[in-house]
Amino acid sequence: MGLPQFRTVQLMHWMYERDAADIDEITEFSKPLREKLKGFSYIGGLKILKKTASSDGTTKMLFGLEDGLSVEGVLIPDEHRLTLCISSQVGCAMGCRFCLTATMGMMRNLRADEIAGQVMAVRRELRGKDEITNIVFMGMGEPLKNFNELVKGIHILTDYMGISKRRITLSTAGIVPELQKLFREIPEVNLAVSLNATKDETRSSLMPINDKYNIGALLRACGRLPISPRRRITFGYVLLKGINDSTADARRLIVLLKGLSAKVNLIPFNQYDGAKYEPPDDKTVLEFQQILVDRHVTAFIRKSMGREISAACGQLRTSHEATLL
Repeated sequence: MGLPQFRTVQLMHWMYERDAADIDEITEFSKPLREKLKGFSYIGGLKILKKTASSDGTTKMLFGLEDGLSVEGVLIPDEHRLTLCISSQVGCAMGCRFCLTATMGMMRNLRADEIAGQVMAVRRELRGKDEITNIVFMGMGEPLKNFNELVKGIHILTDYMGISKRRITLSTAGIVPELQKLFREIPEVNLAVSLNATKDETRSSLMPINDKYNIGALLRACGRLPISPRRRITFGYVLLKGINDSTADARRLIVLLKGLSAKVNLIPFNQYDGAKYEPPDDKTVLEFQQILVDRHVTAFIRKSMGREISAACGQLRTSHEATLL
């Protein structure tokens, strides 16, 4: 339109900070300018089509997109935090064998405004009663396979919605070429890498991406990342009974992570209908953790929130296309 740059800044401010839902609400623009904008554009947004609450306080939300598709997100309360888990794609193409989202296949990438729109929709739902403190990209999709829109979406969250980059965590199956690019674009975000095995044969059977970027290539890439001394990469390890939960696996994991600034999240498998895997018993999980801790590897057992409503790690899947009225 040939307008000065500051008009773009004003527009972003009104949409993402002032939550304007209509161009007429942007009173900083003259009426002729608003009418001109309305001639070819509008302010869109996501709608929460369904909410499901768990007894532990977790809430799963179904977000309706304007093309009739939908994605899921999860609001997770903790003692001092309120974390929103959001999606980066409709479905996922990674094909991880233990993840329910993988059974959807890949439908499409989310746009940057749809990524930020999930946060906006939940903020409206909270109506100022609570404040989202942390954002995790651990919902549907592989974030690094939607790199450009992901980066734009994160910039909207941080530049216009006031969310600190240090309170944003991105989880990836390990798309090696994009890891370096991520830290050039947004060096302050936290990184979580889904490792889930200590041998290539096992990891490839669980995560097909390992055939392209195996454990060695992935960990070498992680070792080259410009991580500051006070920060660590989180390695996610989904524990599957009889697959990757042995004491030998724990000892191999110690060797693999040697020299890396790392911590480990142990995640007992969250079952769903039709899953061919089972979680290990509590004794096995605790023994696995203890082996790591004894060798000075920081290891946590992740408490699975929202399991009863299929909102836990690896359980997100939309079963229908949502139609917006």
